[in-house]
Amino acid sequence: MDNNNEVIANNEELTTAEVVKENENINNEELDNAVISAMENKVAASEYKGAKWYALKTYAGYEQMAAENLKMTVENAGLENRILDIVIPTEEVIEEKRGKRVLVTRKIMPNYLLVKMYYGNDIWHRVTGTRGITSFVGPNGRPLPLTEEDVQRMKLEKIKVEVDVKVNDKVQIMDGPLESQIGVVTFVDAENGKLRVMVNMFGRDMPVDLELNQIKIIN
Repeated sequence: MDNNNEVIANNEELTTAEVVKENENINNEELDNAVISAMENKVAASEYKGAKWYALKTYAGYEQMAAENLKMTVENAGLENRILDIVIPTEEVIEEKRGKRVLVTRKIMPNYLLVKMYYGNDIWHRVTGTRGITSFVGPNGRPLPLTEEDVQRMKLEKIKVEVDVKVNDKVQIMDGPLESQIGVVTFVDAENGKLRVMVNMFGRDMPVDLELNQIKIIN
């Protein structure tokens, strides 16, 4: 392992997501070791109880297939009360394509899935035996849960926000690639903390789905 990974392993401020993003050019074995080291430095697995988020390694380019296969495994084995959520980590960014700026979705942790589950030894083979999944991320394949910092940074858990927002309200986007943009609310899902805002982007109005904690109302 090179010096770059030694620095990562000793930096307690790095989260799992940051380790992956800062090491896109190293090979898979080195990347796994960097992720494991950073996670071990942050927290011991024994500190976690109940449902937690775990990282799973997939074959390159097979994240979507692995996620769908795992969902099928959950349904067929009746594990809905054990495996609660399966996520392919993505983010929205603005890119230049053919001279035009477009909003695109890209993977922030290629070759990984994030899964919220009540882990137990009885479930290990079910998960790792799913087509497209190679292993849990952790020392010697032993699952190690993500830190709370990782969970919050990747917005894996919904944050309950009390915002009295209504259709036709004017709002400002406070987070994400469209930060500071102004738009008009066209739909509100208060129960799930979501809303849709019409924003003028690239010379035309476009609907954008957001979380309530991503906006503020403009009086």
